Amino acid sequence: QLQSIGKSITTAEAPIKEKYARKILLGTHKEGGAVTFWSHVVSLPLASNAILSWKFCHMVHKLLRDGHPNTVRDSRGHVPSIKQMGILWGSLHDRYGHIVALYAKFLCIKIDFHCKHKEIPANLETPDEVLERTIAVDINKVISLYCCACDVVFRQLETNSTSSTTSVGQCRLAPLVLVIQDCSPLYHYLVKLLFKLHSRIPVDALLGHRERFRNQFDNLTQFFEKARGMEFFKTIIQIPDLPDSPPNFLRAASLADHVKPVVVRNQELPDDDDTETQLDFGEAPVDPVLRETEVDSLRRELEAVKPELQMFKAEAQRAVVQLKEQVNMLEAELEEQRTHKQMALVENEHLRMEVEALRTQSAVAASLQASADDAGSRAQTAQMHFSRLKEKHAELVTRHADLMRKNADMVKQLSSTQQAQEELFKTKEQMAQELEQLRQEKYTKEQQLELDKLKRELELKRAEAFSAQTALQSKETGDQLSSVLAEKEVLLRSVKEQEAELINLRQAAKMHQATLVQERERSQRETSSLQSQLQAKSSRESMLQQKLQEEQFCLLQCAVVEAEGIILDAVAKVDDPMHVRCVSTPEYLINRAKTTLVSIDKMQQSHAGYLRNMDDASGLLRAVTQFSHLAADTIVNGAATAHAVPTDEADRLTDNCRDCATHCLQFLKELKLKPTLQRADPTAIRYVVQRILNQGHDLQHKDADIQKAELADLVDTEMAATSTAIEEAVLKMDEILSQARRDTSGVKLEVNQSIIGSCSDLMKAIHMLVTAATDLQKDIVESGRGAGSVKDFYAKNSCWTEGLISASKTVGWTATQMVESADKVVTDRGKYEELIVCSHEIAASTAQLVAASKVKADRSNKKLHTLQHASRHVNDMAAVVVTSTKAGQMQIEDKNPMDFSGISLIKLKTEEMESQVRVLELESKLSSERQRLGELRKKHYELSGVPLDQPVERNYDRFASVLPAAMPEPPFIPNILKKLIPCEKMQKIDWKLKK
Repeated sequence: QLQSIGKSITTAEAPIKEKYARKILLGTHKEGGAVTFWSHVVSLPLASNAILSWKFCHMVHKLLRDGHPNTVRDSRGHVPSIKQMGILWGSLHDRYGHIVALYAKFLCIKIDFHCKHKEIPANLETPDEVLERTIAVDINKVISLYCCACDVVFRQLETNSTSSTTSVGQCRLAPLVLVIQDCSPLYHYLVKLLFKLHSRIPVDALLGHRERFRNQFDNLTQFFEKARGMEFFKTIIQIPDLPDSPPNFLRAASLADHVKPVVVRNQELPDDDDTETQLDFGEAPVDPVLRETEVDSLRRELEAVKPELQMFKAEAQRAVVQLKEQVNMLEAELEEQRTHKQMALVENEHLRMEVEALRTQSAVAASLQASADDAGSRAQTAQMHFSRLKEKHAELVTRHADLMRKNADMVKQLSSTQQAQEELFKTKEQMAQELEQLRQEKYTKEQQLELDKLKRELELKRAEAFSAQTALQSKETGDQLSSVLAEKEVLLRSVKEQEAELINLRQAAKMHQATLVQERERSQRETSSLQSQLQAKSSRESMLQQKLQEEQFCLLQCAVVEAEGIILDAVAKVDDPMHVRCVSTPEYLINRAKTTLVSIDKMQQSHAGYLRNMDDASGLLRAVTQFSHLAADTIVNGAATAHAVPTDEADRLTDNCRDCATHCLQFLKELKLKPTLQRADPTAIRYVVQRILNQGHDLQHKDADIQKAELADLVDTEMAATSTAIEEAVLKMDEILSQARRDTSGVKLEVNQSIIGSCSDLMKAIHMLVTAATDLQKDIVESGRGAGSVKDFYAKNSCWTEGLISASKTVGWTATQMVESADKVVTDRGKYEELIVCSHEIAASTAQLVAASKVKADRSNKKLHTLQHASRHVNDMAAVVVTSTKAGQMQIEDKNPMDFSGISLIKLKTEEMESQVRVLELESKLSSERQRLGELRKKHYELSGVPLDQPVERNYDRFASVLPAAMPEPPFIPNILKKLIPCEKMQKIDWKLKK
């Protein structure tokens, strides 16, 4: 077994012989494991030769498939060394490097897969019952690596023009036989598992699985088609045919149409020295002559039996192949019958579930249709009501303002009327009192005077009468009595006149008093009517104010309902599976959360203002609308940010978004109802949004740390990508040259060969420079990181790392542009000046890469001298490209001499003036184009990281020419690289570039 291992895993570029591989496999079965194999293989120099590593991976794959079952267990401890070998060859650009890296990665995944799922053997031959128990297996990754490795192998064969019939081509293609044998059962596993998943899981949740399977199906079909067209595979195996289109997993009955692809190996002739005959003689003494005769006879018999034995072996092999085919056919038929039976059951169950689902969906659809119609009508009604309310609101506001002005005027008039009425009433009362007093005083005085007067007169008359009577009685009886009676009658008439005058005065006083009473009653009636009008106006004003408040609150309710819809839509997007593909950054989430906090403060102020004056809700309406949009934006962007962060952080951020939505809906519900309007408080919302803001800051810091940690991987990736781009550019140059030789001839062919040859030499020189820069960069890292890791070194020197990455990207891009420009020039679709400009840019970008690499390098480092020599070689090749381009341009351009025959002096002068005009126009265009070039370069350096306060010190007004004579102009080094380079080195670099 050890001898076979040494003969099979060699550095010769030829496939492994089957006899050695068979002995190694038999050794594992005899030993019961692969301990002997791994104990010998660990001493092989796998890191020194890629072909040795390729054959080692091939042999390990054979052991895993056909060796003893314990081989997987014994190989598990060697997975780290296989992985390290793959990483080593993946970073080196060798013919076998990339495919060895892919093969090593596949072997690690295969060993881990079979160690995790021990019920599936390494040859992948397992019954369906065992397969159904391993439903969680992800085989897509294995098939992806298969197809990727096969694609790389085929591409290398086409690039190097290697035939599959040579030993070199067979060395690369031999492991693909095992790959084809693995792909067929893996494809069958995938189909069975996806049908099983579709019978248990909703269809929408498996959309990504179907897309991945469709990609793997296309890759596997292309791989089988390429392999089927190669003669090497036709002599070894029979590649099965895959269907034209992938199975329809949405229809369960499609499982019955699936046929398991079976790979059949063709008959293999045994090796010449495969059969070894060993004769075992006893230790008894034998006559030498007799022994010789017996040996001769046995040899003759052996020679006679050998053809018959070979024929028997061939017949047995054919019989075995036929029996295997029959067994495979029977197994396929049995599998098909089982599949039909299972699919009938599954389809029956699926149909029953579909019927129930259709019934449920029909009921739900009817209810949804009714609710949708109802909601649509309600929405239209609400919209119409809202528009009418807005119009009414505007009209009421106008009428309210008019009524307020009229009310103020009426209040002023009423107050003045009331004051005048009060003054009149007071005046009337005073006049009535004074009149009553006067009347009483007058009446009393007059009566008293009259009575006194009458009493006096009566007394006098009585005395006179008594005296007259006495006198009459005594002396005069006749004449005196008649005079007394006459006087008495006069006095009586005067008394009656005075009484009549007194009665007239009493009637006049009564009439005056009645007039005053009527005037007072009229004033009271006017006062009561004015008071009733004032009360009616005040009640109407209160009704209008109440109606205005109700309309304002109705508008607020409409705005709150719309805000609730916006928040509910944001919550629905959080749980929507289609939203999983949407991602956001912590910076944008922080911006949204800060804006939401400001809107919460504005809404709280507007809420307090509305509670003070409920006649105007416009401020609160604007605040609620703005708050709902910003809160929904924060919730949606929080969920989108959660899609791009680790699981724990994502769960916590999603929970905070849901809490924010819950508190927002609770707050809006309180705003919508009058009983809870007073106690509505957005403090809980502010607290949750503040938590989202703090978590966004934490995620922003973590992203910065992760970016620093990824710098190391990014440097290696960019350097490898640059090297790959340059290699592809060299191959593309060869294709362009071949196409030019087919399509052109003569001077054009000579020019194209010269230009493409110089461009190809330039690409090779750039490849050498990138390789030297990569070696120097690794040396710098190893010498500068000390006890720390490589990632720590890159994170510590992040500015230098970013400059190195930028320079590597620029080199790869300029190489690609050079290839495109050369292709355009050869096909007469481009200009020669494009090649010259590309040469300038290549020289500048390589100078930038060299400057970035020299920053931290030691002057005595040999790799630094190699890099400098490669840089000088690149400059020389760039000058050759410019020279060959100009020479070719001069050969192709037709310069016909001017014909001055028959031209007059006036016409000659006219043409001279026109030529001067064209010269001035071209100079003006050249000046404007130079200014534009200067602005473009300024903007480029600004976007590259050059601060605006440190302008680039270049004089664009004195820019020499776009077409230099031989050498390109010294490349410009941005200020971001000048910061990384010490002053002494920077001065030397500037001096060398100018030189």
